Amino acid sequence: MNPERLLRDLFGAAVEAALPAKVLAEHLPPKPEGRVVVVGAGKASAAMGAALEAAWGPCEGLIVTRYGHAVPCEGVEIVEAAHPVPDAAGETAARRILDFATGLGEGDLMVALISGGGSSLLSLGAPGVSLADKQALNRALLASGASIDEMNCVRKHVSAVKGGRLAAAAAPARVLTLVISDVPGDDPADIASGPTVADKTTLEDALEIVARYRLDLPESIRHALADPANETPDALPGTELRMIATPLMSLRAAEAVAPVPCLILGDAIEGEAREVGRAMAGIALSVKTHGLPIRPPCVLLSGGETTVTLPKGAPGRGGRNVEFLMGLMEALDGASGIHALAADTDGVDGAAEVAGAVIGPDTDRGDLARALRDYDGHGLFEALGAQVVTGPTLTNVNDFRAIYIA
Repeated sequence: MNPERLLRDLFGAAVEAALPAKVLAEHLPPKPEGRVVVVGAGKASAAMGAALEAAWGPCEGLIVTRYGHAVPCEGVEIVEAAHPVPDAAGETAARRILDFATGLGEGDLMVALISGGGSSLLSLGAPGVSLADKQALNRALLASGASIDEMNCVRKHVSAVKGGRLAAAAAPARVLTLVISDVPGDDPADIASGPTVADKTTLEDALEIVARYRLDLPESIRHALADPANETPDALPGTELRMIATPLMSLRAAEAVAPVPCLILGDAIEGEAREVGRAMAGIALSVKTHGLPIRPPCVLLSGGETTVTLPKGAPGRGGRNVEFLMGLMEALDGASGIHALAADTDGVDGAAEVAGAVIGPDTDRGDLARALRDYDGHGLFEALGAQVVTGPTLTNVNDFRAIYIA
């Protein structure tokens, strides 16, 4: 058995299980009579739109996706914008999507196609909050070490569309939301900051997060977080949501094709990426040495969304998955018979067009100390020829990690 081939095949199975073309149609009701408008945001949203039109035929509407992730649709317009820091194209698309929602009436249906990445792509500030202000907020949040639910809490309360506001704008029309989850726990309020989902967080919660991480924010953001008008709706009658793909579904798909026993350690693992890597190394060494909690040969599978907290001045050319692998490599210290892959199911780890990397006991560790110091995982694995490069996968169910123990 070729360990690297095995790990890459498991990753491929995980991605395939979440492709909209394979999973979306079974969650669609019959196409209703009357006006139907399709909107969407996220890295998988254009592929979701194409899958919807394959089932229902051409529809009107607008979807915004990440640059390079567009899939042509017959009727729905597809536009591309920046991720993870929003740009003018995303702001314009969000405004147009909001216009679609506000133009609906009783008896109409808005279908919202939502996947990970939508928080940055669907970026329209609350009154007084400019695009530059939103960009500054996103940069501060990404570098802070805040969890995804904490980041989304703040973003919802300075937005004109997030935190259920898009669905509220569509009333009295019905709203059907189809979601591909990329967040630990699959809470739809956290996926793309829940533009069509009632929000239980508050302005007070957002202010507490800003204080906890000592975020340096534009004055307009602080003013918006102090304005009661920016509280999000906590109830949205006339809305329905269906989850069509999740991290656990993809882990199960990988398990189903593995030629050796698998142990799923969890689909919602969070924490500082390199520390999670070190902890996983401890589990792998226990399996290798003691056969606990599973006997080798076997694969340890896990998913979730870790974080990377960048020290000031660190170049930071990497992402969660390569940071995880560096922590794992350091702790394994070349232990024999242990191989690992970590990659983002959307094909983008951090801001680079690289999904992740694969390592083994013979992987050169010579430059690891420098890469850890500089947070330069992509540089390390590029030099080693160990990168996992898929291009846009057109789905997004978050991080996939597999450790094979021979």
